[in-house]
Amino acid sequence: MNPDAKEDCECAPPQADISPAGGADRENDELEVENPEASRIRKRAAAKHLIERYYHQLTEGCGNESCSNPWCASSNGFHRMDNNAAAVKALELYKVNAKLCDPHPSKKGTASAYLENSAHCNLPCSNTKTNNKDVHSVRDNFKDVNYLTEEKVYEILDICGEKEDYSPLIRVIGRVFSSAEGLVQSFRGSKPHTKEELKSLQEKDEDKDEDEKEAAACSTTAMEEDSPTSASLRLGEGSSGYNDIQKLPPDEVSVDIEAVRRVYERLLSNEKIEAAFLNALVYLSPNVECDLTYHNVYSRDPNYLNLFVIVMENSNLHSPEYLEIALPQFCKAMSKLPLAAQAKLSRLWSHYSAEHIRRMVETFQQLITYKVISNEFNSRNLVNDDDAVVAATRCLKIVYYANVLGGDLDTEHNEDEDEEPIPESSEFILQELRSEERRNKKGPRVDPLETELGIRTNDCRRPLILFEEFVNEPLNEVLEMDKDYTFFKVETENKFSFMTCPFILNAVTKNLGLYYDNRIRMYSERRITVLYSLVQGQQPNPYLRLKVRRDHIIDDALVRLEMIAMENPADLKKQLYVEFEGEQGVDEGGVSKEFFQLVVEEIFNPDIGMFTYDELTKLFWFNPSSFENEGQYTLIGIVLGLAIYNNCILDVHFPMVVYRKLMGKKGTFRDLADANPILHQSLKELLEYKGSVEEDMMITFQISQTDLFGNPLMYDLRENGDKIPVTNENRKEFVAQYAEYMLNKSVEKQFKAFRRGFHMVTNESPLKYLFRPEEIELLICGSRNLDFLALEETTEYDGGYNKDSRIIKEFWETLHSFSEEQKRLFLQFTTGTDRAPVGGLGKLKMIIAKNGPDTERLPTSHTCFNVLLLPEYSSKEKLTERLLKAITYAKGFGML
Repeated sequence: MNPDAKEDCECAPPQADISPAGGADRENDELEVENPEASRIRKRAAAKHLIERYYHQLTEGCGNESCSNPWCASSNGFHRMDNNAAAVKALELYKVNAKLCDPHPSKKGTASAYLENSAHCNLPCSNTKTNNKDVHSVRDNFKDVNYLTEEKVYEILDICGEKEDYSPLIRVIGRVFSSAEGLVQSFRGSKPHTKEELKSLQEKDEDKDEDEKEAAACSTTAMEEDSPTSASLRLGEGSSGYNDIQKLPPDEVSVDIEAVRRVYERLLSNEKIEAAFLNALVYLSPNVECDLTYHNVYSRDPNYLNLFVIVMENSNLHSPEYLEIALPQFCKAMSKLPLAAQAKLSRLWSHYSAEHIRRMVETFQQLITYKVISNEFNSRNLVNDDDAVVAATRCLKIVYYANVLGGDLDTEHNEDEDEEPIPESSEFILQELRSEERRNKKGPRVDPLETELGIRTNDCRRPLILFEEFVNEPLNEVLEMDKDYTFFKVETENKFSFMTCPFILNAVTKNLGLYYDNRIRMYSERRITVLYSLVQGQQPNPYLRLKVRRDHIIDDALVRLEMIAMENPADLKKQLYVEFEGEQGVDEGGVSKEFFQLVVEEIFNPDIGMFTYDELTKLFWFNPSSFENEGQYTLIGIVLGLAIYNNCILDVHFPMVVYRKLMGKKGTFRDLADANPILHQSLKELLEYKGSVEEDMMITFQISQTDLFGNPLMYDLRENGDKIPVTNENRKEFVAQYAEYMLNKSVEKQFKAFRRGFHMVTNESPLKYLFRPEEIELLICGSRNLDFLALEETTEYDGGYNKDSRIIKEFWETLHSFSEEQKRLFLQFTTGTDRAPVGGLGKLKMIIAKNGPDTERLPTSHTCFNVLLLPEYSSKEKLTERLLKAITYAKGFGML
């Protein structure tokens, strides 16, 4: 990089304290007088030391078993916390100057070491100069070192150890690690890594929590004296040169990663050297950001990626002293990497061990959490506008896809796309009115990095680390989802949406984003319908109206939906409005909930024969020999899509493979584990059988099934399968084809029709982009885990009741004493479903309102709004009796 180009660039290091100017003055005896710069660095080191003491107090304790400090791990009432939470809490305790315990005499090691180091933190840098002449002679020996190798580092380290003066090494680290050119050339491998070598990088990264002594000021001096903007790059023998572009495979770099790890392990154990990496990173990052933003440096030299690989191997990046300046700046630089470079990093890191991936995740998560907690984000101060949080999230995405790539991938078994496109309205005039809307609507969103890598999240059966570890709860709590959804739809460059990184969002937040998307689409369809009615002169019909008879709900509902699907499928995206014939209920959501419940009960009735029921797993599966036509399964898919679209929970019981198939993946042998566990176990035993399969089992590639009437049906997995024996050599093929038949081929017609109906409603939704199959199940079915204590904490009161009212206290005592089945009946009575919403009952906003004085009337409810109308009964016994009768015999709607 031309130094002049850097000076012309407006991206300059924001830290004036690490300027290369004036470095020569640090060589004379005036160092004996402490300048303001050294004082500031000393204060930073002292602050770091206190934060680390708080951190160790929270994680290890002081060693005194009778300690009374509530923020000490040794006290009896202390609740243990993970490292991430402890680091954040340590910062909070430092800000309020909380109590610090002195190490107990029984506490050996870490705590006492920190007290000892506190004395050294106050020593000025000049005190380390015992023999100025010798120091200068050592320094002069390394003036020409502008890149590092493992051998060179150990050579300098040994010399410094003999002199007991590490400032020459600190100078070299400051010079090389603050220079993009120097770092790119450092630690080059003699030859590119093979895949086997990359796979061997499985060593665990240890968290280092060492003190920073006077080296902070000295490392700054090192960078000032040999700034990369003024020093020319002098390469030794064996270097490939800065402009030499190595032709490497897409998942390899020219860095000797194992050498880098060994060097870090050796150097980071020395607290005198540790601060040099921190200060160098502060100076390096803005220059790298400039290079990537304005000079397109990666396209000229792909080896530029080396510096990101080297820096990310620093196991101390998540330490508190990095969180304020160094790590945010580095994340901003890393987020500027072009798409091809991000993909290469993902491919490289996918070969790392789970522990290494976890450490990188924790590094970025720690920064996000720190920034979220240390700022007050709200609707006016959006977290979307915080550059550090946004940059860390983008960097986390690279690690996320490395986690996917490094896991157990299945990129082959994909469902075929629907043969016919989902039809829109067939009426020309309505199409004209829709033209503006349709131009703005886009197909399912796909992440660019996902496209570049050629994989999808749903291709991963088992990632290196759990997907849940990428979710940041503090971020979810402060995220204004309505604003974030707007940024997601507008797709402007200057506004970031966290919905573009759904891995960091929990299911509750993503569900809220989906809710906004569905509502806006409903309003859009309503507006178009009004315009259409004005053109045609007809009565506007802005809702999807279904008028059904309770005793003929399937006939009425499915016939009406079938007509809509054929005539104008766009009407399915209007807001659903259900009316039961002969009942006075007004549908504000509650009537729709009961409609879906009754439809599901009827559809999944085994007597109808559309689905089979497994008594062992309590799950339903498509009946391959059903007499119903494909249209009936399409209608069931529409019902499922409408439930998601109208935010209703269904009591359906499908195996997970159904949701995987809806997301575009075929069922395989491992999916039989929950879909048909007995068959799965039998086939597993076949694969593990030690004897001769052909002689002992005598099975062929012909299998049999029974239809609804118990008649056997034969099917050949291969042509003339009855004549092909299963042997030890072909048993894997037999198992794969057996699973393929059971989960895909035998129900192909039924499932395709079902999926087509589902996509009629959800084809323009970000459903596939936001949710994984297991989250789709939670979205449709809700949670079976009912925490009524959480419901009690979030319930509100109206009409004169409050949480301290006698009747309210008796109500909760009664409800908590109910059996599990009675609790579900109560939930059904009050909310319209016996399932908890996404996020649990704590996310359900229930209201208990007073409904007059003591009376013989039963409690009533508004299921549309989750409101329970409760009279003020005179006794707990009467309350229990009236409530049980109400929830047991609740059926139908009426006007109060």
